[in-house]
Amino acid sequence: MSLPPDILWIVTTQWRASAHGFAGDRNAVTPHLDAFASRAINYMQATTPHPFGPFARAALLTGMPSPENGVTDYFDPLPAEARTVAHDLAERGYLTSYFGKWHLGLRDPAAPLVGGGHARTMVPRSRRGGFMHWEGFESGFLLNDPWMQGTRLGEPVRLRGYQSDVLVDWTGDWVETMNEASVRRAPWFGVMSVEAPHPPYGAPAAGIKPREPAAIALAANVPRGGEVEARARRELAGYYAHIEATDRAIGRLLARLEPSTVVVITSVHGDQHGGRGLFRKGWPHEESVRVPLLVGGGSIGAARSVEPVSLLDLREMTGALADGRPWVCARESAPISMPSVVALPDQCDRVWKGQRSAARKRIFTADGKPWLEFDLLADPLEQRNLVEGHRAGGD
Repeated sequence: MSLPPDILWIVTTQWRASAHGFAGDRNAVTPHLDAFASRAINYMQATTPHPFGPFARAALLTGMPSPENGVTDYFDPLPAEARTVAHDLAERGYLTSYFGKWHLGLRDPAAPLVGGGHARTMVPRSRRGGFMHWEGFESGFLLNDPWMQGTRLGEPVRLRGYQSDVLVDWTGDWVETMNEASVRRAPWFGVMSVEAPHPPYGAPAAGIKPREPAAIALAANVPRGGEVEARARRELAGYYAHIEATDRAIGRLLARLEPSTVVVITSVHGDQHGGRGLFRKGWPHEESVRVPLLVGGGSIGAARSVEPVSLLDLREMTGALADGRPWVCARESAPISMPSVVALPDQCDRVWKGQRSAARKRIFTADGKPWLEFDLLADPLEQRNLVEGHRAGGD
């Protein structure tokens, strides 16, 4: 009797849906993801439920939106009792593993966000989302020489190399061990979570040189002639270098997988990069809320879907993949929201919630007042706000 399929999630950070060769971005050098997309289901309208890391990660793992999943504030940890996709797959007989960025542990709000303080924050076994094998780091945004802790490591250990490469090697070695005939008694489910292409965009990218800022092709909704344009070009130069380096790393991992392995590739959110004059995430705009979602491998063939799939669906979708059942998105639009304000530079300044389909987006403030509405078919760059009183396109 054959085993259910092995399943791997590859989760990136801040990689917006448009920033791929297969999506038509001529800045993006992504040959490995382009090749995978050509033989996978491309969910072309996929969204994150919350365009900010901890909220999105909690929703991704639990299938529940924030704050229902227990994460209301940026520094809230995932509750120890939270049920995740790892519990679901373990009940189906899967061996489960997690490698890389967690960003759901109990962090010190007073510690610097960037650096070893948060990177070395211990994540006890009881707070690892039910994964049997867990080796990663809390956060820290160290795109090079990351700290790792967990099942075989115990206390945090610093590993040398580009973070995406380190995690690909770590994950690939575990996968090959699981696939060895001597231990091949159960299917496996794994998650590899990388920070790239998250800031700092100026960090070295495994030998990939940043693009020339002047050569970056900007979207039409990035204001020209001032600091917004200059900053967008400067940051995107590094952003696309990290995209190329991480695409190369992911390609190496895909090459180590058995053809029968089902692979899900996505990102927890995007980045404005100057779109509508804004930067970073937390905003309800396309650059922040639209994410890539590719599902391929095994018996899955190439297809394009315009279903309003959300990262909230991945837990249920993965259960269906494990069971060999078909899965379809039943809703007509996807919920998107920010449950709280993250008091960091450039981030969205208000709580909001709304719905998005391929055709329409409607966003409301915390008190229920209409804030934004866009006809995404006629205005995909969201330059004409249809809410009365905001017709000039501003907030």
